[in-house]
Amino acid sequence: MQPTYSAEGEAYREKVQAFLAEHLPTGWHGIGQLEGEELERFIREWRHTLYEHGYLAPGWPQEYGGAGLSALEQVILAEEMTKAGVPTGGFNDVFGIQMLGNTLRMWGTDEQKAHYLPRILSGEDLWCQGYSEPNAGSDLGNLGCRAVLDGDQWVINGQKVWTSAGHLADHIFVLARTDADAPKHKGISFLLVDMRQPGVEVRPIRMISGQSEFNEVYFTDATCPKDEVVGGVNNGWAVAMTLLGFERGESAATMPIRFQAELDRLIALARERGLADDPIIRQRLAWCWSKVRIMRYLGLRTLTKFLAGHHPGPDGAISKLYWSEYHRVATELAVDILGADAMVPTGRPPSSAFQSDDAGAPNSSASWAMTFLNARAGTIYAGTSQIQRNILGEMVLGLPKEPRAEAATWAEQQRAKV
Repeated sequence: MQPTYSAEGEAYREKVQAFLAEHLPTGWHGIGQLEGEELERFIREWRHTLYEHGYLAPGWPQEYGGAGLSALEQVILAEEMTKAGVPTGGFNDVFGIQMLGNTLRMWGTDEQKAHYLPRILSGEDLWCQGYSEPNAGSDLGNLGCRAVLDGDQWVINGQKVWTSAGHLADHIFVLARTDADAPKHKGISFLLVDMRQPGVEVRPIRMISGQSEFNEVYFTDATCPKDEVVGGVNNGWAVAMTLLGFERGESAATMPIRFQAELDRLIALARERGLADDPIIRQRLAWCWSKVRIMRYLGLRTLTKFLAGHHPGPDGAISKLYWSEYHRVATELAVDILGADAMVPTGRPPSSAFQSDDAGAPNSSASWAMTFLNARAGTIYAGTSQIQRNILGEMVLGLPKEPRAEAATWAEQQRAKV
């Protein structure tokens, strides 16, 4: 673990800080200050600013519209943006840039790269992810959404669920079953589908917080061109795993910053409520403080590996399991501090259902109560805690896998369930 940066890295940090000082409003404290239309307008305008200066996909080569930054420069850029309380992209960019864009750079044809990468960066195409299904969540290989080749196009029928930001997207990358007579992980293809057609229906899912960031997507004879397969027909599982592996090293550096800022707000909340001297509250706050410090050291270890060229594999499950379980406990403490006020939340709610509230957010009961509800989902989305533990046990610690008696092909498995 290397906890310090080189002189060259610190020089680049000063450059990023100067960029932020030039382009952010005077008195800026983070997007947590904003809500509603004002928040949406700022994110759109900020995304355009990043795009103009090559900071939207900083690690991409310049030929694809990126800045060609080194891994260290990317991490520093992400750190400083997190500290400043500004996003590193706009709506759906985590799917378009981080996931699909990076996957296309590795698996896409020259034609796919030339067509899609510029449109992803410009914002002309907004993407979402079509992976999970009602019967294929943790067991993603069991997916049953079918795609059948009919002449020069794929005809798609089936359903996806928990499609984050699907209501904002106009394109979706879909894992579809293209060979039911192959073993379940081998008969899958990765398709690029335009959602602006009659055969695609998006239905928002109302969450416990009242928000609808997740969706169901239904395909009824939807189509996509024959050549809109990434990585080859029936090779979609390998492509899908590549995409899931794009947990950028910068998250190892930025996540501890976000959770430390949230913990600072939690301590301030305890003081505001006159509970900072309560021995039980103090003990629980100390537990949170120790966990966030461990998160920082875990991040530094991951970051050191990332800068050395190691991209997270199964060991990435450590971070996901750690922060999601921590956040569940920390937000329980916030609700306990709020007391009865948590049952009738008021004020600005979180602007996102994922992880902590934004930098600069007020200590409103709505911010904490809704974050508490969202934290429950954090132990489920992107792989449940149970699945993360299985990954760590089997693929990191080398423990024996649970015995399974499975039929040879996906179709045989489905018939066996009847």
